[in-house]
Amino acid sequence: MTEQFDAFAAQCRARADAALKARLPAPDSQQPDLAEAMAYSLFNGGKRVRPTLIYAVGEALNAPQAAGLDTVAAAVECVHAYSLAHDDLPAMDDDDLRRGKPSCHIAFNEATAILAGDALQTLAFQLLAENNELSAILKVALVTRLAQASGMQGMVLGQAIDLGAVNKALDITRLERMHHCKTGALISASVAMAALVCEASDSQIQSLERYTRALGLAFQVQDDILDVTSDTATLGKHQGSDLKQNKPTYVSLLGLEGAQQRADELYREALDAIAEFNDSAGWLRALAAYIVQRNH
Repeated sequence: MTEQFDAFAAQCRARADAALKARLPAPDSQQPDLAEAMAYSLFNGGKRVRPTLIYAVGEALNAPQAAGLDTVAAAVECVHAYSLAHDDLPAMDDDDLRRGKPSCHIAFNEATAILAGDALQTLAFQLLAENNELSAILKVALVTRLAQASGMQGMVLGQAIDLGAVNKALDITRLERMHHCKTGALISASVAMAALVCEASDSQIQSLERYTRALGLAFQVQDDILDVTSDTATLGKHQGSDLKQNKPTYVSLLGLEGAQQRADELYREALDAIAEFNDSAGWLRALAAYIVQRNH
């Protein structure tokens, strides 16, 4: 299954990249660096986990070519890329390496990285609003879901909690809330938005939401494990950065073995959540395995 999933994931990356390239605005003649920084943030070797989830949901719901799936994938990746460009800034996580390359503010400058992130964030909502394949009601639902996941009820709140937790003790409940917001919210939104586009039933949406709630946490647990067990060259970012910044992690709270057990528990929770789906959800199951087995 690994080789088959690798091939599927590569197809999803190519499809998402094509969707992004087709939708990225042309550079402005007066300030071409802005568009260049946006493209740099979008096409710097990301795994495209969220688009892969989106397309896997399409497969699970027997609607792999549903109108709007590509736009949803592009919009979600715009938000994800903006968040990374901003997270790497000196005022935030202060990381100068992203996916083995200089972070956006290093490759350009801080002001350009901020503006590129701003432009990517707003582009995400523009893409959804301007899509002529979707009904007005569906557009509003998609914009609302992405906004909730991206803002102070989701990703931004999670980052704020993360920054506020440096040199402070968090228990496991608070740590998991932080990661449900910081990482899990956008992952959950990806699946929920794909399900809406594919006209899933309420029951199917609820099952998929449970799947992504477990998957989002599993993704972060594995990140914390890799921060201890991997190396900078493999990770594409500085190994041990959380430890150096004295941030609470699953490994610091549960120990390495405990964190690995937690990742396995979450993997099984994710599989249980989609047990009602037939073989068409095979890619969702394979993606869950990839999340907890990846080495970068």
